Amino acid sequence: MPLLSRMAFASLLSMSAAGSLHANTVDVQIGYLQWGPDQGPVLSNVIPEPEDAGLRGAELAIEDNSTTGKFLGHRYSLQAEVSDSEAAALAAFETLQQNGTNLFVVNVPASTLQAMANKAEDQTLIFNAGAKDDALRTGQCHVNLLHTTPSYAMLTDALGQWLNQRRWKEVFLITGPTGEDKAWADAFRRSAKRFGLDIVQDKLWTFDADLRRTAAKELPAFTQARDYDAVVVADVRGDFGEYVPFNTWLPRPVVGTQGMTPVTWHRVVESWGAAQLQNRFRELANRNMNSEDYAAWAAIRAIGTAVTALSSASTDTIRPYLFSDKFQLAAFKGRKLTFREWNGQLRQPIPLVHPRGLVARAPFEGFLHPNTDMDTLGFDRPESQCRIND
Repeated sequence: MPLLSRMAFASLLSMSAAGSLHANTVDVQIGYLQWGPDQGPVLSNVIPEPEDAGLRGAELAIEDNSTTGKFLGHRYSLQAEVSDSEAAALAAFETLQQNGTNLFVVNVPASTLQAMANKAEDQTLIFNAGAKDDALRTGQCHVNLLHTTPSYAMLTDALGQWLNQRRWKEVFLITGPTGEDKAWADAFRRSAKRFGLDIVQDKLWTFDADLRRTAAKELPAFTQARDYDAVVVADVRGDFGEYVPFNTWLPRPVVGTQGMTPVTWHRVVESWGAAQLQNRFRELANRNMNSEDYAAWAAIRAIGTAVTALSSASTDTIRPYLFSDKFQLAAFKGRKLTFREWNGQLRQPIPLVHPRGLVARAPFEGFLHPNTDMDTLGFDRPESQCRIND
């Protein structure tokens, strides 16, 4: 073939490919909504959560989706609204729906999430990247609601498995006064029964003093008991739990919301390629990736995985695909993640960490399940009333 003809043929192929790419362009519009009530002053020197927790994870996922999408003609956009009230968050949700957005990632309390799900149109799909409440996975389920953040039960089951494996079966439980503390403690009590742990002391923290000066005096007396293998703390926002380690009556490890903690994500997770994700996030946000960031990132990456496979942004095709055998989310946790078909919860390993290191990763060998050991964490199908795909 003459050189000119070859060049013309190559040009024709290039133009044809470009035309085909343009014809198959898919616009993927995702709404990100965030709101959280003011928790009031914290009674310790706890490191505050960044105000953009969750949002930055969503932004990184949009970048990751776009890296692949640009070769396929898939264009991703994020419309983010960080509200200062529940009413504003609900209004933003309705406005985005009216403007044609039907894919949402939300980081809001459970009550707000329920209100959004009730206002959702048939074509709307919501990913919960914030609310850990077990009721959302056991009875208060919605067909258009999926969860990329683990439930309290998943977190405490990871801890329960670890305590059982170490044979540290007698524990001293301390529960803080907030609703989140009580929800976390309730989940742990269930996990204790599930994994053969004995709560030898179950005490409510009722003090409102600043422990920065009095911890060494008050905590040994508060944790006095004949014997226990570990102290379990349920103090989600960190009012007193930071001072429990090294101040217990008996020299015992502290686990729970402080000490060694089950989490969605942490900066010390670096295996299975996670270091690369951590570095990209730090470059984007100038801080470390936390659990809220990871849950939002996972939600948008799940959307991107489906769009890549389907070449469609329609929730009519995305939702069935996410629950199909074809879907697997590669998410830097050493396992392929999938959604539970009965309640929309994303199955995922749970890291157990202390502030400077990874201790272990649940589920652990020896805890058997007829289908997958990932379902030993959280509410299994027989334990949940939800059947969102029946």
